[in-house]
Amino acid sequence: MIGVVANPSQYAVVKEFFELFKTPWEFYQPESQYDVLLCAWDGVVPKNDAKMLIIYASYRLPSEVENDIEYIPEDSLGRNLLYQESRIPIYGSYVTFANGGSLLVDEESRSAIHLQQSGAGVLVRVGYDLFEEVRTLLTDGQPAANADSPTLELHVGLLRDLILDNGISLVEIPPVPAGYQFIACLTHDVDHPSLRMHKLDRTALGFLYRAFFGSLVRACQGRLSLRDLLRIWMAALKLPLVWFGFAKDPWSQFDDYPRLERGCASSFFVIPFRGDPGSTKQGPAPRLRASAYGAMDIADHIQTLLSTGCEVGVHGIDAWRDRSKGRQELERLQQPTGAQDIGVRMHWLYFDQESPTLLEEAGFAYDSTIGYNETIGYRAGTTQVYKHLQTAQLFELPLHIMDTALFFPCYLDLAPAKARERVQKIIDQAVRWGGCVTVNWHDRSIAPERQWGDFYVELVEEMERRGAWFSTASQVVAWFRKRRSAVFEDESLESGHVRVNAPNGRDDLPDLQVRVHNAQDSQQNTEVAACHPCTQPTAV
Repeated sequence: MIGVVANPSQYAVVKEFFELFKTPWEFYQPESQYDVLLCAWDGVVPKNDAKMLIIYASYRLPSEVENDIEYIPEDSLGRNLLYQESRIPIYGSYVTFANGGSLLVDEESRSAIHLQQSGAGVLVRVGYDLFEEVRTLLTDGQPAANADSPTLELHVGLLRDLILDNGISLVEIPPVPAGYQFIACLTHDVDHPSLRMHKLDRTALGFLYRAFFGSLVRACQGRLSLRDLLRIWMAALKLPLVWFGFAKDPWSQFDDYPRLERGCASSFFVIPFRGDPGSTKQGPAPRLRASAYGAMDIADHIQTLLSTGCEVGVHGIDAWRDRSKGRQELERLQQPTGAQDIGVRMHWLYFDQESPTLLEEAGFAYDSTIGYNETIGYRAGTTQVYKHLQTAQLFELPLHIMDTALFFPCYLDLAPAKARERVQKIIDQAVRWGGCVTVNWHDRSIAPERQWGDFYVELVEEMERRGAWFSTASQVVAWFRKRRSAVFEDESLESGHVRVNAPNGRDDLPDLQVRVHNAQDSQQNTEVAACHPCTQPTAV
């Protein structure tokens, strides 16, 4: 059991951190005995006979010799701590120790951690404020420069390793469904479901320019095959026939995605209202943000998607800044879907710190907006679904990989080989840490002129090969809700007995796992057992 001492202002952050690091813990109780006492507050460290005392603080403590500690201020930009082979970005201030060793160092080889024996136990002093770092990740997010770092998972991993390396066993429910290596969530923002809707407007003219000239440049660069180039040119030449209904609309791909995904259900985010660009905090949004369709224009397609097991959510316009408009957008999607629990992803990823509360009050079941337009990676520093700190129920399914970020010239502008390397790193991190890889492949990205379908198929096949559970967005959120609902009722590892209360969940969700780390084994072997949903506690 971990006892936690923290400032009251950090309680919400502490609770969320330990939902992500699902291991037995509680706020410090004076009469209780703990294996680990974790302190991250401004007061005096309470007396306790814990086997291990871990103190996180980004300033000199009164008991510390000032000359042995160097303070690194918050405005020192671009700072990272290095742990083993991982880079942990630090967003607040931190301190380093003259005799701290090489376990955790900054980029100038100054140690940010100090270990020493303290009576019968061990004292570990970590030179940053763990919970303020977590708060920053879950509220402000990471800059694009640190997008490749699953920073929150690294904070969890460091704490776990410190406990195990100092001879204390640990039990947890990892963010990995039983029988799988990680979760894959395939999603699609439906921005342009029909080329026929665009009659020589900006979108159609842009299509023609990119089809005839942009695709030729890509072919000369080796980024486009001759077959795909000819297919794009043919689609452009047929545009007049498409307008008059004599040729198939090349952007209508609703039937193709289920085939490419080989039966893996995915989630489609649909724009509620036609011709509405929405607003920013400063005024009207750019006119080009408006879509040529609304949900009711593709009601038949929505019914087809639902019949194949796919999910349909809201591709929100103003929900991020206006609860009443958010409610209208939600109700518009409830008409063709008949669903009550509907998620949202904002169009163009508009979002601010007030958005979680507004989306929750509008009635959305979850959000999946937190990601980058310009790159791929971990905006919130995590692979996991998390709850926004200011909401009661609204969960966030973070976005990790987006097609336009990979291939648009104004963003990463990657050739397919380089794009494979980037997404492979994200899959590798998911296999290492668990959690979910959330992919956004826009509805027309497998069609001319983008022709990113082959890459998408390779991505799906690779995640399948690496052991992913494929699920809709709502299924991912439901699985993480189930994990959060599990309660450790007896974690006496010395007796080899672990008891977990795991309430019944949905039938379409995989089981949880209980993972026991035996620190007495020098190899730290891991025992894994399925944690089946039940109405009574489960003993493992």
